[in-house]
Parts: sequence; structure tokens; C-alpha cells
Amino acid sequence: MTEHIDRPAVTVIGMGNMGSAIARTYLERGYRTTVWNRTADKAEALADAGAVVTSTAAKAVAASPLTIVSLLDNTAVEDVLESVGQTAAGHTLVSLTSGSPAQARANQTWAAAHGAAYVDGKIMGDPPAVGTARVSLAFSGDRETFDAVEPVLQELGSLTYHGTDAGFAAAEFNAQVAMGYEFLIGFLHTLNLVEREGMDLEAFTERLAGSLNGYAGLLTMMAGAIKSGAYGPDLGSLDVQAALMDDLIGHRESAGVEAVRMREVKSLMDRRIAQGHGDQGFSSMYELLRL
Repeated sequence: MTEHIDRPAVTVIGMGNMGSAIARTYLERGYRTTVWNRTADKAEALADAGAVVTSTAAKAVAASPLTIVSLLDNTAVEDVLESVGQTAAGHTLVSLTSGSPAQARANQTWAAAHGAAYVDGKIMGDPPAVGTARVSLAFSGDRETFDAVEPVLQELGSLTYHGTDAGFAAAEFNAQVAMGYEFLIGFLHTLNLVEREGMDLEAFTERLAGSLNGYAGLLTMMAGAIKSGAYGPDLGSLDVQAALMDDLIGHRESAGVEAVRMREVKSLMDRRIAQGHGDQGFSSMYELLRL
């Protein structure tokens, strides 16, 4: 461990894979690091690396001006906060635990009621990459508090501040992750279709990867259309796209491949066309989703 006496002390609560990686990063960079974990032996594993291990979460919070909470879920965060109680007064709490925007706002309310500052954060990346630019972190909450702890948080990766609403970081994280799953499950179903047709999966995937490069501009254009309400025929008019959807659904069903999402798209198209908007593009179906 390298010593830097000008660096502030930091506490890390939660010694799972991510919490341990966070604590080790601070230890390696010379921060006096205190740790606590409900299962004590996981925290003790950091002692050999130079961490101070406490017997309670309250003692861990008291040890440093900044406490980073990295736990399995927000229920665990609530349990820790309850155990810490008034010890949190005068300290800053940063949660890097997954959860909903509503939970983040509730944590902020709890902190304010107990005299503590709070910033909510979400981390995207693998534990071995903590401390590098390959890890991105989203933050939201009180701007003055975030600015004060930003230099310490920058040790963990690339930061983005999303606004004073404590729920924005969770909204960003959940949306990013959900979009990934939406894409990937669609990809798996598509590979199933390709395989059933007897085509080579890897060759198809290579071609698909090249096609995906064009989607960045399309997404930006669609978001702009939704914001302005001016819907052009982005992928072509819905009248034309609806006919194509029948072909796509028929192909999947004839091959015995799941077509639920395709049928959802076709249903939305038909509804939008019935409203008299068949000349508009795919993005215009957003008007049906916001109702």
C-alpha cells in the first residue's frame, strides 16, 4: 500500500465482489480505508491489505467523512442505515447499490432526517476493472455534496453526474441495463431463427455487428422526433412497415421461433395506422406508449 497522508479517509460497507474491489482500489492508492461486512470473514480478508475492520456498520461510518455502500440490494441498504442511525450525522453516504429511483429518493430523505449528506450512484462494469476508465459510474443528488466527494469517487472510474434528483442515477442505470437485456434476448431469438434456417451463426453475427453501426444516428433522430412531436417516416411509413411485419411474424412462426415481440410491434403499428398516422415512422408509436 502506498501512503498519501493528504488523502481523506474512506469507508466501504459491503465486501462482495464489487465492494471488495472498491476497497482494494482505495487501499492501493493510499487511502486510509475502513471496511465492514455483515459476514465478518469477508471484511477480515481486507485486513491483510491494510484495511481497518470494524465490528459494526455504525463504527465504520464514524471512521470516515465518506462512506460508500455497495450491497446486494436496497433492502440490505435499509437495514444498514437503520443500524447506523444518528451516527450518520455530519457524514456523507454514497450508495453504489442497485435499486429503483424511488428507493434512492427514500435513502436521500432518510439521510437528510439523520443529518447526513447523500449521493446515489450506480456502477457499470466488472469488479476487476474498478479503478479504470472501463468502469462507468452514474451519480445524482445534491450537487454541492457530489462536488465535494467527486475527487475520491474519480478513483473508481469514469463519472457522470445526472442532476439533483437523487433518483436520476438509478433511472439511468436501470434504463441502460434494461436496454441491454431487451437487445440481447432479441438477439438470442434471432440466432434461433438463423440456426433453424441452417445458416452459420458466427458469420451472421459478424454481418449483424456491422449493421448495428448505423443505429446510433437513428436512435438520436428518433429521440429528437419524440421530443419535438414531429414524426417523419424514419424507417419508412407505418403503412409499409406493417406489411413487412406480417412477413417477419409468418417467418418466425413457420420456423417455430418466438414471435411475441414482433406481434407487439405489429399491434402498435395497426393502432397508430387506425388513428390516421400511417404516413409517420416507427418513432411515432411512442405516442401510444406514453398514454
